[in-house]
Amino acid sequence: MPQNPWLAIDAATPPMVRAKQLRHAWENFVGEGRLEATRAPIAESWQRSYAAGVDPSGDRVAPALADADETSERWQAHPLAAAAPLIRECLEPIAAEAAHLIVVSDAEGTLLWIEGPEGVRLDAAESMNFTEGAGWSEGGAGTNAIGIALAADHAVQVFAAEHFNEVVQQWTCSAAPVHDPDTGALLGVIDVTAKLDTVHPYSFGCAVATARAVEAHLRCLMRERDARLRARYADRIAVGGSRASLVTRSGRVISGDDAETWIGTKRLVVPPGGGELTLPSQARAFAEPVGHEEAFVVRASDRRQAVPRRPLLKLTLLRRDQPRVELDGRPLQLSRTRTEILALLSARPAGMTSEELAADLYGDDGRPSAVRVQVFRLRKLLGPWIDTAPYRLSMDVESDVEHVRGLLERGAVREAAERYEGPLLPHSEAPGVVRERDALEGWLRQAVMTADDAEALWAWVDSSSGRDDLAAWKRLLANLDYRDPRRSLAASRVFALRAVYSVAGPSPVG
Repeated sequence: MPQNPWLAIDAATPPMVRAKQLRHAWENFVGEGRLEATRAPIAESWQRSYAAGVDPSGDRVAPALADADETSERWQAHPLAAAAPLIRECLEPIAAEAAHLIVVSDAEGTLLWIEGPEGVRLDAAESMNFTEGAGWSEGGAGTNAIGIALAADHAVQVFAAEHFNEVVQQWTCSAAPVHDPDTGALLGVIDVTAKLDTVHPYSFGCAVATARAVEAHLRCLMRERDARLRARYADRIAVGGSRASLVTRSGRVISGDDAETWIGTKRLVVPPGGGELTLPSQARAFAEPVGHEEAFVVRASDRRQAVPRRPLLKLTLLRRDQPRVELDGRPLQLSRTRTEILALLSARPAGMTSEELAADLYGDDGRPSAVRVQVFRLRKLLGPWIDTAPYRLSMDVESDVEHVRGLLERGAVREAAERYEGPLLPHSEAPGVVRERDALEGWLRQAVMTADDAEALWAWVDSSSGRDDLAAWKRLLANLDYRDPRRSLAASRVFALRAVYSVAGPSPVG
């Protein structure tokens, strides 16, 4: 056994000798529950696999989690896809010469990308469902290099009968996790897999070196992205007279004079959609989203500043017959038209011309002169914080609509559905409001229906927008555990909505 517990075999040990030793140890564990002559990472993985109910006999292979089209879409959207040429450059020589497969999985163990000799790929797919779209976490396939790398967050080599599932024991694999240099989150795993007679310590080293190279590549891309953000929003940081810093979507502070001192940290938790916050330094600040929330300008809002502080406009616009508008905590009573103007301008931070605003308020026949009158009256209430060329809100704005959008931008679908109380200004017929309302509702529904999250579905059908959504209730019914008390309600709603829509279907079973 090698001194490194993460390495399966050293160069001096004959592979077949070690394979027989491991088979004996595996039989003892499976048959009698005894652990002997087994490396700690493997022993711990066997115990986790057993606890997860993985069948070691070989009758059960890795589950298929996604079809070819879905897997391709996931891979194209995955951060490691950008590093595919580098991964290929690092590992293609051994894949070609030593009949190894090059594999990338996501952070859940789903195989997203496989390259290597066609015969080896076919053999792996047919014998153990080692194919794109299959799930190779420990809970899905038992002990294997990808599964351990995810569970232990450590590079590992697995050989022969170290695999928990007997059908995989004719193979060897080495895998290393890859982390996001921005957040430190686990992105996925790079793996090399081959038949057991090709085992060698160098495959472990190659996997580790490739993972480190990919992380360095991602770090370079991150720094280039930071430089573009700093250049793009330098003017936004400079204006205003108060201290300001640029913060990435993930919360990293990347610009601003004396940023760490006045913010009090290198990483900040910014609320989705921006808004007021108290910094770790205890200073008050406001986070303004820029560029579809690709970053935030965080600006100090100290009332003692000589420079006039920008007021805070809070808009609560979802599902309300009477929307709530507050300026620095003071409620404002506005007409429907003026509330619609604020809703439209808050959705267009860059501003709108009088012609655009007129069309969004009144349709094709809208007159810019009517808009000018409404904005003039709004400015009497809000002060000089509505610019006029173009029309733009120059105050700080916090909105429940932007909060939901911010959560969707981050992929936090469940939280977005829970915060979504209902349609934007539901009684408004202004064309621009209808467009924004439909866009937000459509985005949220699509996210909920594709998230594979029962709690997100529950939040959606519990909203006024999703209450009569038959497809969503059916999806929820299929996703709820049979012991979940909400299942009977879902079944009754499916039955009732089928009757309403005259859709044929079997009687629901609670």
